[in-house]
Amino acid sequence: MGMLEGKVAFITGAASGIGEGTARRFSAEGAKLALVDMQREAGEQLRQEIEQQGREAIFTECDVSNPDDVRRAFEATLERFGKLDIVFANAGINGVWAPIDELQPDEWAKTLDINLTGTYLTVHFAVPHLKRNGEGSIIITSSVNGTRTFSNPGASAYSASKAAQVAFMKMIALELGRHRIRCNAICPGFIATNIQQRTQQRNTEKLGIEIELPEGSPAVDEGKGDPTEVADTCLFLASDLSRHVSGVEIFVDGGASLLR
Repeated sequence: MGMLEGKVAFITGAASGIGEGTARRFSAEGAKLALVDMQREAGEQLRQEIEQQGREAIFTECDVSNPDDVRRAFEATLERFGKLDIVFANAGINGVWAPIDELQPDEWAKTLDINLTGTYLTVHFAVPHLKRNGEGSIIITSSVNGTRTFSNPGASAYSASKAAQVAFMKMIALELGRHRIRCNAICPGFIATNIQQRTQQRNTEKLGIEIELPEGSPAVDEGKGDPTEVADTCLFLASDLSRHVSGVEIFVDGGASLLR
């Protein structure tokens, strides 16, 4: 019997990267999945693969910064599965990295809308269902950036959104504790996903922020990880193994951010 047998997990940003890796891990442990993403083709392909393995999943196309989209995604989840146990607020973007005097208001707003408002909306619409369930686990994807690392030039909007996610997590961990709803955050470091390729960096070299370790990083695997390592951490937080863990951020970077 899997660690998540009989549980229903709602995962945003599920079609690629950390979201996809965690969806596959949760499914292997018996969870029924609500896959939520803007990437319809990739999301539907993942759903089909999971169903071919004899597991249950639905896919909903959703912009997490749009309240109506998020509400409809939860409605589809409850209509199919009838309950909600686990919420993984994972969707996010790196956005534009640029000097603060060149970063435009609309670029700042887009990063905050998706990363921070998207997290709020996901939790906002999830909580009534988790309360009815009598317990639940909320996991938020933050980052080492803005929480333990501040050396990435031009990442002010991204880092601000990630720091705010951790503060938000700690506030709602106390707010929801009496309902047996736990809330925690993961803070990945360098994880091999395609989000780096979608980052727009503009004139960041002008900022002159550069960290180089002459003998390489002494961190585990030099701080380089892949989505499976983050997925295993999420599995711990989603499962009953973490039943007394709430209000904490877990750094998933092999210790690399301790140096920066």
